[in-house]
Amino acid sequence: MTVTTDEQRANLIEAGQHLAAVLRALEEAVAPGVTTESLDDLAEKMIRDFGDEPCFLGYTPEGAGRPYPATLCVSINDEIVHGIPNEIHKVLSEGDIVGLDLGLSHKGVIVDAAITVAVGKVSDDSRRLMDVTKAALDAGIAAAKPGRHIGDISHAIQLEIEKAGFKVVRELGGHGVGDRVHEEPFIPNYGRAGEGEELTEGMVLALEPISAAGKAGVILAPDGYTYRTKDGSRSAHFEHTILIEKEGARIITQ
Repeated sequence: MTVTTDEQRANLIEAGQHLAAVLRALEEAVAPGVTTESLDDLAEKMIRDFGDEPCFLGYTPEGAGRPYPATLCVSINDEIVHGIPNEIHKVLSEGDIVGLDLGLSHKGVIVDAAITVAVGKVSDDSRRLMDVTKAALDAGIAAAKPGRHIGDISHAIQLEIEKAGFKVVRELGGHGVGDRVHEEPFIPNYGRAGEGEELTEGMVLALEPISAAGKAGVILAPDGYTYRTKDGSRSAHFEHTILIEKEGARIITQ
């Protein structure tokens, strides 16, 4: 999506505020003993209470064999992204880390964001993995300015993750968003500064660094959606929808 009117911009900002509120509530709800299905139910209820629509529910991404069956993606420990919360009974345990990825449509504008949350007390290594991945998102956002390139975002994210000794999950990345859940351009979490499409004012992008504590190879689970680390190592994922403005990136889902 490219924002060209004040109305589009206002709707985008409202959408981001709604999504941020839902994610805050989900983060507060995470605790040992909580089921993933209950988190999915909460996400859908809050989105609909705002008068919005969940945009993952019933969505079929390119290459998928069936529509996604839930509102929220819940990915635990070695699950990288797109964990299904409502087909197999799953209960969060002390020491888990859990990725919560969510999108909604507000007045026809789609926003997308994700956080990784500690379940109770987690190990120092898990905490550091989450902190570094969040820092990589901040670095990517700081690099997103008019006149720069997709590669500047990618390089900033890669540098933050790899200098901490973690691995970038290369098969997955960010994307354009706004009119549809996934739009061009694809935004890898690795790359060379100065390469790729030029960033221009009005572009709406979802940046989403994804890191792994191990070797970062991925496998797709039989459910057709859940990506896991091949070696069973833990993974973290953070995402914001941003708007490229004259001064730099505005975080829409803050």
